[in-house]
Amino acid sequence: MSFLPARNYLQKLLVRLAGTALLLLIGAVQATSTPERWSAKLDGRVRFYQATELGVLVTGTEKSLYAIDGESGDILWRRKNGRLDETDVAAVPGTDILLLSIEEGNKTRLEAADLITGETLWRSGQVRGSVMQMALDQNHNLLAAIFVRDARGKVGDTLRRKPLIHLFDLGVGRELWKRELESEIEMMPTLWSDSDNVPFTLDNYRPPVFLDGRLYLFYEGLTSLDAQTGQDRKREKFRINEAGLALTEADPVADERAIYLSGRGRVRAISRRTGEGMWETKDLGLTPEMILTPQVLYVRTGGQFTRLRDGETVERGPYGVSAIDVDSGKVLWRYQGADKGITNITLPDAATILVADRDDLIVIDASTGKRRSKAAHKVEKAAFLLLNDRGEAVVGGRNEIAAFDFAAGRSIWRSRHNPPGRGLLRTVAAVAARAASLYFRYGATATTAFRGVRLLNTISSLRWSGLAAHATLPSLTSMASNYSREYVTERFSSFGLLSRARQASTVRTPRLARPSIDVDERLFERLDPAHQLERLSRFLWRRRRLATLRGEWMYFYTELPKGNGLLGVNVNTGVAERAVRFSDLDERFISDEAANLLYTARNNRLVAYALNENGVVD
Repeated sequence: MSFLPARNYLQKLLVRLAGTALLLLIGAVQATSTPERWSAKLDGRVRFYQATELGVLVTGTEKSLYAIDGESGDILWRRKNGRLDETDVAAVPGTDILLLSIEEGNKTRLEAADLITGETLWRSGQVRGSVMQMALDQNHNLLAAIFVRDARGKVGDTLRRKPLIHLFDLGVGRELWKRELESEIEMMPTLWSDSDNVPFTLDNYRPPVFLDGRLYLFYEGLTSLDAQTGQDRKREKFRINEAGLALTEADPVADERAIYLSGRGRVRAISRRTGEGMWETKDLGLTPEMILTPQVLYVRTGGQFTRLRDGETVERGPYGVSAIDVDSGKVLWRYQGADKGITNITLPDAATILVADRDDLIVIDASTGKRRSKAAHKVEKAAFLLLNDRGEAVVGGRNEIAAFDFAAGRSIWRSRHNPPGRGLLRTVAAVAARAASLYFRYGATATTAFRGVRLLNTISSLRWSGLAAHATLPSLTSMASNYSREYVTERFSSFGLLSRARQASTVRTPRLARPSIDVDERLFERLDPAHQLERLSRFLWRRRRLATLRGEWMYFYTELPKGNGLLGVNVNTGVAERAVRFSDLDERFISDEAANLLYTARNNRLVAYALNENGVVD
């Protein structure tokens, strides 16, 4: 089926006119007409900054660690006399706890701090290294933290380390057990630079998960440990990830009976009741994505992946989609018609699968695997596919997105914004990738429009990997298929000041913990009781909103009138509705769609700009 652009000429023209009018409006606005929303001056150059679920920005300088209210810019607290790296700081998902790995000679002290006040909730001196990944069982307050020691090296060299698993009672910090992996595994740099001392992480692996009293690990194949004792329940060693590539195996999914995972090109089902294997498929090839419906498991084979040695995106086949019967493991059909590349897969309804290859948007019958239709999408280096609120298929690359009525075979709109022609090629590419990735931070990659799809995060286990906090994963295909991870759930467990505030009545004052000598500039000590409760309620409200948030804008790093900046295109309409111009480029910028703010650093300042205003800023 071919697209009929003439039928949509008027609609496309209106979209283009709207975008042109906005750009003219932006060009007419003076640089001083849209001021900074706020600017926080710190005690040294900003080395890193991370967003958290509560809207608190954790920021590190050469001298201190800060927590900053992302909405107002107020400094909530500062931990002085401590130079921490970004990999030394990790917010526990679904809680108000911030884990700090503090090196003291040859030893590491782990501190669990209250994210709101900075006060220490508990300490452990039994760990070594930095927290790389986590899993949280909220029903039993169990935290599994994966540590790696001496995780620094030179980009381009293969760095292998042996992870260590510690299991804690999150409420009191008591260590229940620890376990070291049997072999060293390949790690991934947080950024691709010429430095000989780049931090490395486990972001090239799927994080662990709690399920049915077991802790599942996915570093050396499949390892299942008893959550209470750490004893082996099941162990099957096989190679994870294609050599030198990141996330070539799918994130596990589960239903009431089994957990489904991939490795060595094979998909297997493990019984949740016994921990034993139920079935295993033949070799399908690289299997980086799975979507589970009540009767069928859909698996994508091949795709675009990040190469560890240089951060480049490379393609590996064979490319296609397979359907597997969840009861027997029988491969019902295989579609192998994707030509030279493949995006993530989407399911707009129970009968339809959508996928895009290098040239075409392809519609597949979900029951037979037969191609219903295909049509040229003309998106350069297509990397991802999503469904917008109108049920349209949106094909995207780093510089362009285009929407289609896949049922009627019609092109709806197209929006292309090339990166600036000047500047260091690697820096421009990194910023362009960072801009495009902002959309995927909010679980907004709509890959299904019908009920029945099962994700591990719908179970009582939360998972965390530093992937969202560290430098952007260059492969947008991997990011688009990562929708089942690192997204905020509605359930929240509080252990610090927020726990007391949630229990307090409106006439009682939340009791502040005894101050730590390492923490100063404590905002809550200066607030009266009413304003304390107001501020705490705002943090909780913000998190509830984040749990239901669905992103609407795809951002492009491009040339704007009078400079370079970000242009936000609405994925539902194709209209460029937002623009922020930077005079100083910081490729680590992050956004907060709940607060409609964008954060960036300038020397010793952390700065916030409004995302929902049509203007240009310096």
